[in-house]
Amino acid sequence: MEPAGSVGVIAGASGGIGAATVRAFLRSGMSVVLAAPQDEHLDAIAREVAPLGPRTLVVATDITNRRDVDVLVARTLVTFGRLDVLANVAGVGSSPSFCDSTDEELERVLAVNLLGAARMMHAVLPIMKAQRRGSIVNVGSIAGEAGVMGMYSGSKFGLRGLTDSVRREVRSENIGVTLIEPGFVRSPMNAAMEGLPGPEIVADAIVEAIRRPRRALIVPANYRLPVALIKAFPGLVDRVFGDARIQARLNRDARAARSAGESS
Repeated sequence: MEPAGSVGVIAGASGGIGAATVRAFLRSGMSVVLAAPQDEHLDAIAREVAPLGPRTLVVATDITNRRDVDVLVARTLVTFGRLDVLANVAGVGSSPSFCDSTDEELERVLAVNLLGAARMMHAVLPIMKAQRRGSIVNVGSIAGEAGVMGMYSGSKFGLRGLTDSVRREVRSENIGVTLIEPGFVRSPMNAAMEGLPGPEIVADAIVEAIRRPRRALIVPANYRLPVALIKAFPGLVDRVFGDARIQARLNRDARAARSAGESS
């Protein structure tokens, strides 16, 4: 499906990858619906796209709330008369250590990263089926291939399984379902890391997946070999990441940030 002339909804449009995806969709000739919680980040991207007028629609949306999701879909249909593309970009992180997470954090990660994406797909698929046309692109993570990031990995493993299931369910109905699995890219979630590629690499992969759906795509490309090795040698991964020194290093920054937050 060519993006030009299509209508795309971006869940998580106010984040780093989300905002880059908004810009990529607009460059490709799409009309874009920006969905994200109401905050200063949504206000900022809304101001940026305001000059494009009828090609954009901003809907404050909490994807953990089904009523918000249904309102988002209804407003999209009223405004544009169709819904061709869904990009599930919204996501929140967790501590690498499962035991460091609070019960509230466990629920939040699952509610946004997995159930939020599921609600969005559940809401748009009847429309795409009726149109006999559509594209869904879910943004997972290489943490959904390598279980080393606590609840975040759990949610992304779940999203990978759900994406596979939905892709197979709608394959005969001309609806593409693709999983994009980024490695580390520049974003607020990875603010302490330097030299990372920008979120545009993920946004461009999403646009390419609309044109040519595939099962999954890992970006940047240099993560593909490590992921292949992880799949081929899970016992080795267990030994490496089961080492106490590796675990300490993996959790060092997260625990320091948590400690600073508690003392402030």
